[in-house]
Amino acid sequence: MKIDSDVQLHVMRAFASLNSAAAVHSFPPPAALSQSLNKEVTSAKTGRIPTHKTPAIARMFTTASVDMWLRAVHSFLISGALTDVSPIWASVAGYYSSHYSVRAIAHLLGFFQLFLKKRIVQLEVQGAHFVCTFNAKMADEREHRFYWKVLKLNPLFAADPFFTLNEHGNPDDPSDSAHRDWANYIDHLPQFPIFHPLDANALKSRIEKIAGIQFSVPPIPRRSKYPDLEAVQIIAYHRLIKFRDLVDTILGNGNRFWNVYRDPTWARGFMDFQLTEGTKALSVFTLQ
Repeated sequence: MKIDSDVQLHVMRAFASLNSAAAVHSFPPPAALSQSLNKEVTSAKTGRIPTHKTPAIARMFTTASVDMWLRAVHSFLISGALTDVSPIWASVAGYYSSHYSVRAIAHLLGFFQLFLKKRIVQLEVQGAHFVCTFNAKMADEREHRFYWKVLKLNPLFAADPFFTLNEHGNPDDPSDSAHRDWANYIDHLPQFPIFHPLDANALKSRIEKIAGIQFSVPPIPRRSKYPDLEAVQIIAYHRLIKFRDLVDTILGNGNRFWNVYRDPTWARGFMDFQLTEGTKALSVFTLQ
Protein backbone atom coordinates (compact mmCIF):
# COMPACT_ATOMS: atom_id res chain seq x y z
CA MET A 1 0.00 0.00 0.00
CA LYS A 2 1.42 3.35 -1.02
CA ILE A 3 1.27 6.18 1.51
CA ASP A 4 0.26 9.38 -0.25
CA SER A 5 2.22 12.59 0.23
CA ASP A 6 -0.49 14.27 2.34
CA VAL A 7 -0.39 11.49 4.94
CA GLN A 8 3.41 11.51 4.91
CA LEU A 9 3.51 15.24 5.52
CA HIS A 10 0.89 15.06 8.27
CA VAL A 11 2.71 12.31 10.19
CA MET A 12 6.15 13.88 9.78
CA ARG A 13 4.89 17.27 10.97
CA ALA A 14 2.97 15.71 13.85
CA PHE A 15 6.01 13.84 15.17
CA ALA A 16 8.53 16.64 14.52
CA SER A 17 8.03 18.52 17.79
CA LEU A 18 8.52 15.30 19.77
CA ASN A 19 12.06 15.04 18.44
CA SER A 20 13.32 17.91 20.58
CA ALA A 21 12.68 16.57 24.09
CA ALA A 22 13.42 13.43 26.06
CA ALA A 23 10.84 10.80 25.16
CA VAL A 24 10.24 9.85 28.78
CA HIS A 25 8.87 13.34 29.48
CA SER A 26 6.84 13.74 26.29
CA PHE A 27 3.49 12.32 27.36
CA PRO A 28 1.11 14.94 28.79
CA PRO A 29 -1.08 14.33 31.87
CA PRO A 30 -4.10 11.99 31.56
CA ALA A 31 -6.98 13.38 29.48
CA ALA A 32 -4.87 16.37 28.35
CA LEU A 33 -6.06 16.25 24.75
CA SER A 34 -9.77 15.79 25.44
CA GLN A 35 -9.73 18.48 28.13
CA SER A 36 -7.94 20.94 25.85
CA LEU A 37 -10.35 20.26 22.99
CA ASN A 38 -13.40 20.51 25.26
CA LYS A 39 -12.17 23.89 26.46
CA GLU A 40 -11.71 25.14 22.90
CA VAL A 41 -15.18 23.97 21.85
CA THR A 42 -16.68 25.85 24.80
CA SER A 43 -14.82 29.12 24.22
CA ALA A 44 -14.58 29.28 20.42
CA LYS A 45 -17.03 31.36 18.40
CA THR A 46 -16.35 29.45 15.22
CA GLY A 47 -15.65 25.85 14.30
CA ARG A 48 -11.89 26.38 14.21
CA ILE A 49 -9.22 26.41 16.91
CA PRO A 50 -6.85 29.43 16.65
CA THR A 51 -3.72 28.61 14.68
CA HIS A 52 -1.35 29.65 17.47
CA LYS A 53 -2.80 26.87 19.64
CA THR A 54 -2.60 24.08 17.09
CA PRO A 55 1.08 23.07 17.57
CA ALA A 56 0.34 21.94 21.14
CA ILE A 57 -2.88 20.27 20.01
CA ALA A 58 -1.08 18.48 17.18
CA ARG A 59 1.56 17.24 19.60
CA MET A 60 -1.14 15.76 21.83
CA PHE A 61 -2.87 14.10 18.88
CA THR A 62 0.42 12.33 18.22
CA THR A 63 1.13 11.27 21.79
CA ALA A 64 -2.49 10.11 22.08
CA SER A 65 -2.06 7.94 18.99
CA VAL A 66 1.08 6.30 20.39
CA ASP A 67 -0.58 5.84 23.78
CA MET A 68 -3.50 4.08 22.09
CA TRP A 69 -1.11 1.85 20.18
CA LEU A 70 0.67 0.88 23.39
CA ARG A 71 -2.74 -0.03 24.82
CA ALA A 72 -3.29 -2.21 21.75
CA VAL A 73 -0.01 -4.05 22.35
CA HIS A 74 -0.73 -4.49 26.06
CA SER A 75 -4.28 -5.72 25.40
CA PHE A 76 -2.96 -8.20 22.85
CA LEU A 77 -0.57 -9.62 25.44
CA ILE A 78 -3.45 -9.98 27.88
CA SER A 79 -5.57 -11.71 25.26
CA GLY A 80 -2.80 -14.13 24.39
CA ALA A 81 -2.11 -14.89 28.04
CA LEU A 82 -5.80 -15.65 28.69
CA THR A 83 -6.32 -17.89 25.67
CA ASP A 84 -6.64 -21.10 27.69
CA VAL A 85 -7.60 -19.49 31.00
CA SER A 86 -10.66 -17.44 30.02
CA PRO A 87 -12.17 -17.51 26.51
CA ILE A 88 -14.45 -14.63 27.50
CA TRP A 89 -11.71 -12.24 28.56
CA ALA A 90 -9.29 -13.40 25.87
CA SER A 91 -11.96 -12.49 23.33
CA VAL A 92 -12.79 -9.11 24.88
CA ALA A 93 -9.13 -8.14 25.35
CA GLY A 94 -8.41 -9.16 21.76
CA TYR A 95 -11.23 -6.97 20.50
CA TYR A 96 -9.97 -3.99 22.48
CA SER A 97 -6.49 -4.52 21.10
CA SER A 98 -8.00 -4.11 17.64
CA HIS A 99 -10.07 -1.10 18.69
CA TYR A 100 -7.06 0.64 20.24
CA SER A 101 -5.07 0.09 17.03
CA VAL A 102 -7.91 1.61 15.02
CA ARG A 103 -8.10 4.61 17.38
CA ALA A 104 -4.32 4.99 17.23
CA ILE A 105 -4.37 5.27 13.45
CA ALA A 106 -7.39 7.60 13.51
CA HIS A 107 -5.66 9.95 15.96
CA LEU A 108 -2.50 9.77 13.87
CA LEU A 109 -4.52 10.85 10.84
CA GLY A 110 -6.01 13.74 12.83
CA PHE A 111 -9.40 12.57 14.11
CA PHE A 112 -10.72 12.71 17.67
CA GLN A 113 -14.25 12.31 19.01
CA LEU A 114 -15.35 14.41 21.99
CA PHE A 115 -17.94 12.39 23.87
CA LEU A 116 -19.21 15.05 26.30
CA LYS A 117 -19.33 17.90 23.77
CA LYS A 118 -20.61 15.68 20.96
CA ARG A 119 -18.08 17.02 18.49
CA ILE A 120 -15.78 15.49 15.91
CA VAL A 121 -12.40 17.20 15.84
CA GLN A 122 -10.23 17.07 12.72
CA LEU A 123 -6.58 18.14 12.54
CA GLU A 124 -5.17 18.91 9.08
CA VAL A 125 -2.03 20.41 7.60
CA GLN A 126 -2.73 23.57 5.63
CA GLY A 127 0.33 25.38 4.35
CA ALA A 128 2.77 26.02 7.20
CA HIS A 129 0.24 25.31 9.95
CA PHE A 130 -2.01 22.67 11.42
CA VAL A 131 -5.66 23.67 11.25
CA CYS A 132 -8.05 22.16 13.78
CA THR A 133 -11.80 22.23 13.23
CA PHE A 134 -14.72 20.69 15.09
CA ASN A 135 -18.08 19.62 13.73
CA ALA A 136 -21.27 18.22 15.21
CA LYS A 137 -21.27 14.51 16.01
CA MET A 138 -23.96 12.55 14.20
CA ALA A 139 -26.37 10.35 16.15
CA ASP A 140 -24.95 7.11 14.73
CA GLU A 141 -21.28 8.02 15.26
CA ARG A 142 -20.61 5.93 18.33
CA GLU A 143 -16.91 5.54 19.13
CA HIS A 144 -16.71 1.91 18.08
CA ARG A 145 -18.17 2.77 14.70
CA PHE A 146 -16.75 6.25 14.16
CA TYR A 147 -13.02 5.52 14.37
CA TRP A 148 -13.36 2.40 12.23
CA LYS A 149 -15.33 4.40 9.65
CA VAL A 150 -12.58 7.05 9.59
CA LEU A 151 -10.08 4.41 8.50
CA LYS A 152 -12.37 2.77 5.97
CA LEU A 153 -13.04 6.13 4.29
CA ASN A 154 -9.33 6.92 4.06
CA PRO A 155 -7.78 5.91 0.69
CA LEU A 156 -4.88 4.27 2.53
CA PHE A 157 -7.19 1.74 4.21
CA ALA A 158 -10.31 1.68 2.01
CA ALA A 159 -9.23 -1.52 0.25
CA ASP A 160 -7.42 -3.02 3.25
CA PRO A 161 -9.33 -6.19 4.25
CA PHE A 162 -8.03 -5.95 7.83
CA PHE A 163 -10.20 -2.89 8.44
CA THR A 164 -13.99 -3.01 8.30
CA LEU A 165 -16.89 -0.69 9.10
CA ASN A 166 -17.41 -2.64 12.36
CA GLU A 167 -21.18 -2.76 12.11
CA HIS A 168 -23.55 -5.35 13.50
CA GLY A 169 -25.08 -7.79 11.10
CA ASN A 170 -26.32 -11.36 10.96
CA PRO A 171 -24.59 -13.92 13.20
CA ASP A 172 -22.68 -15.27 10.22
CA ASP A 173 -21.47 -11.85 9.04
CA PRO A 174 -17.89 -10.86 9.91
CA SER A 175 -18.07 -8.16 12.60
CA ASP A 176 -15.61 -7.36 15.38
CA SER A 177 -18.18 -5.37 17.33
CA ALA A 178 -20.96 -7.96 17.11
CA HIS A 179 -18.53 -10.64 18.29
CA ARG A 180 -17.36 -8.42 21.17
CA ASP A 181 -20.95 -7.65 22.21
CA TRP A 182 -21.73 -11.37 22.31
CA ALA A 183 -18.81 -11.96 24.68
CA ASN A 184 -19.68 -8.94 26.80
CA TYR A 185 -23.44 -8.99 27.10
CA ILE A 186 -25.07 -12.28 26.11
CA ASP A 187 -26.37 -14.46 28.93
CA HIS A 188 -25.37 -18.06 29.51
CA LEU A 189 -21.83 -18.41 28.22
CA PRO A 190 -20.61 -21.06 30.67
CA GLN A 191 -17.03 -21.36 29.45
CA PHE A 192 -14.91 -21.45 32.58
CA PRO A 193 -11.83 -23.66 32.25
CA ILE A 194 -9.90 -24.69 35.32
CA PHE A 195 -7.78 -21.71 36.22
CA HIS A 196 -4.02 -22.08 35.93
CA PRO A 197 -1.45 -19.36 36.61
CA LEU A 198 -0.38 -17.56 33.46
CA ASP A 199 2.72 -19.00 31.83
CA ALA A 200 5.28 -16.80 30.07
CA ASN A 201 6.45 -19.53 27.70
CA ALA A 202 2.88 -20.38 26.74
CA LEU A 203 2.22 -16.72 25.92
CA LYS A 204 5.33 -16.48 23.75
CA SER A 205 4.38 -19.68 21.92
CA ARG A 206 0.84 -18.40 21.36
CA ILE A 207 2.08 -15.14 19.83
CA GLU A 208 4.54 -17.00 17.60
CA LYS A 209 1.66 -19.17 16.40
CA ILE A 210 -0.57 -16.18 15.69
CA ALA A 211 2.24 -14.37 13.84
CA GLY A 212 2.84 -17.37 11.63
CA ILE A 213 -0.69 -18.30 10.54
CA GLN A 214 -1.16 -17.77 6.81
CA PHE A 215 -4.46 -16.93 5.14
CA SER A 216 -5.73 -15.43 1.91
CA VAL A 217 -8.50 -13.34 3.50
CA PRO A 218 -8.20 -11.82 7.01
CA PRO A 219 -10.44 -13.84 9.36
CA ILE A 220 -12.76 -11.16 10.77
CA PRO A 221 -14.52 -12.71 13.82
CA ARG A 222 -18.06 -14.02 13.51
CA ARG A 223 -20.52 -14.03 16.36
CA SER A 224 -21.73 -17.47 15.31
CA LYS A 225 -18.22 -18.85 15.88
CA TYR A 226 -17.71 -17.36 19.35
CA PRO A 227 -15.20 -17.35 21.02
CA ASP A 228 -13.33 -17.48 17.66
CA LEU A 229 -10.12 -16.60 19.52
CA GLU A 230 -7.75 -17.40 16.71
CA ALA A 231 -9.51 -14.95 14.40
CA VAL A 232 -9.73 -12.27 17.11
CA GLN A 233 -6.04 -12.52 17.88
CA ILE A 234 -4.83 -12.80 14.28
CA ILE A 235 -6.48 -9.58 13.19
CA ALA A 236 -5.54 -7.79 16.43
CA TYR A 237 -1.88 -8.67 15.87
CA HIS A 238 -1.91 -7.61 12.23
CA ARG A 239 -3.68 -4.34 13.03
CA LEU A 240 -1.19 -3.29 15.67
CA ILE A 241 1.62 -4.12 13.25
CA LYS A 242 -0.08 -1.92 10.63
CA PHE A 243 0.27 1.12 12.89
CA ARG A 244 3.91 0.33 13.63
CA ASP A 245 4.73 -0.26 9.97
CA LEU A 246 2.96 2.93 8.91
CA VAL A 247 4.93 5.11 11.32
CA ASP A 248 8.19 3.26 10.67
CA THR A 249 7.83 3.69 6.91
CA ILE A 250 7.25 7.44 7.17
CA LEU A 251 9.71 8.31 9.96
CA GLY A 252 12.43 5.71 9.51
CA ASN A 253 14.68 5.92 12.55
CA GLY A 254 14.71 9.71 12.62
CA ASN A 255 12.43 10.43 15.57
CA ARG A 256 13.70 9.94 19.11
CA PHE A 257 10.21 9.74 20.64
CA TRP A 258 9.04 6.97 18.29
CA ASN A 259 12.37 5.15 18.53
CA VAL A 260 11.76 4.70 22.26
CA TYR A 261 8.12 3.64 22.19
CA ARG A 262 8.00 1.49 19.03
CA ASP A 263 9.54 -1.38 21.02
CA PRO A 264 8.06 -1.24 24.55
CA THR A 265 10.30 -2.85 27.15
CA TRP A 266 7.41 -4.68 28.80
CA ALA A 267 6.59 -6.54 25.57
CA ARG A 268 10.13 -7.72 24.84
CA GLY A 269 10.64 -11.43 25.18
CA PHE A 270 7.03 -12.07 24.19
CA MET A 271 6.67 -10.47 20.77
CA ASP A 272 8.97 -9.04 18.13
CA PHE A 273 6.29 -7.46 15.86
CA GLN A 274 7.31 -9.72 12.99
CA LEU A 275 5.32 -11.80 10.52
CA THR A 276 6.28 -14.89 8.58
CA GLU A 277 7.11 -14.65 4.89
CA GLY A 278 3.68 -15.82 3.83
CA THR A 279 1.90 -13.00 5.65
CA LYS A 280 4.30 -10.08 5.18
CA ALA A 281 2.74 -8.95 1.91
CA LEU A 282 -0.45 -8.07 3.77
CA SER A 283 1.41 -5.65 6.02
CA VAL A 284 3.83 -3.70 3.82
CA PHE A 285 3.61 0.06 3.30
CA THR A 286 5.61 1.98 0.70
CA LEU A 287 6.13 5.69 0.06
CA GLN A 288 4.99 7.37 -3.14
